[in-house]
Amino acid sequence: MPRPFRFGVNLLTPASAGEWRAKCRRAEELGYDVILVPDHLGMPAPFPALVAAAGATERPRLGTFVLNAGFWNPVLLAREVATAAALTGGRLELGLGTGYVQAEHDRAGLPFGSPRERVDHLRRTVEELLKSDGAGVPLLIGGNGDRMLRLTAEHADIAAFTGARLVPGSTEGRLDPVTAEELDERVARYGELAATRTEAAERNLLVQIAAVTDSPLSALGPVLERRPELTLERLLALPTVLVGTPEEVAGRVRGLRDRYGFSYLTVLEPYMEAFAPVLAELAVLAVPSA
Repeated sequence: MPRPFRFGVNLLTPASAGEWRAKCRRAEELGYDVILVPDHLGMPAPFPALVAAAGATERPRLGTFVLNAGFWNPVLLAREVATAAALTGGRLELGLGTGYVQAEHDRAGLPFGSPRERVDHLRRTVEELLKSDGAGVPLLIGGNGDRMLRLTAEHADIAAFTGARLVPGSTEGRLDPVTAEELDERVARYGELAATRTEAAERNLLVQIAAVTDSPLSALGPVLERRPELTLERLLALPTVLVGTPEEVAGRVRGLRDRYGFSYLTVLEPYMEAFAPVLAELAVLAVPSA
């Protein structure tokens, strides 16, 4: 039997206390299961934002999506996690990644390191967390490379796939999307590495574009202007692009679960309202007929 769907929204925009609480309550009203906060400079600080979200909501889980491990000392992070878990009433989910935006590290005066060094630091971070007071917090790890997939297979309760890769040489974190076939290979590789697990991890995908519309071209026109190498057909075929009528997008979502095992999808804050009809459509379809 397939795993039930969960949907998260990654809140990117700083706000006043009142605006933040209202935004979190709106996410709950729309039916999102998880309220998430990223870890980028210029965006909300993850742990205070999630504690505030806990005070404004009752049902959703609360998560980091994802912490840039390079910003954090593992021992001090363990303290933050334990405190945030307590202050959110046990609703915290911890998402971790290596970080991929060198410019942010440069601005903060922190070393960026090679890919190997960043994965090594993330592994040390995971090991420290697993022996800390916050060890009971569900752990999400996001990444696509073999070493990241191995770490995910070993330790993560949630295996997160970005559906994108860093553009070689980009220090600003520019990403290129991966095709459905490329994602097939990465998910299959994860499956091989996780084959000995006693309990399967939940699988997550970050959706880059979501729109409910009868005219995909109108929704995706600005993207096509910025990326002339893409056609509308190629863009619509990307796993991280969900555009169409509520019924069509709901079908795409079910297809992602059937093909890749993605039962947990995350959308970005600009698409929170636009994606809500899909949540409603899937909720209706999940109700057994009389």
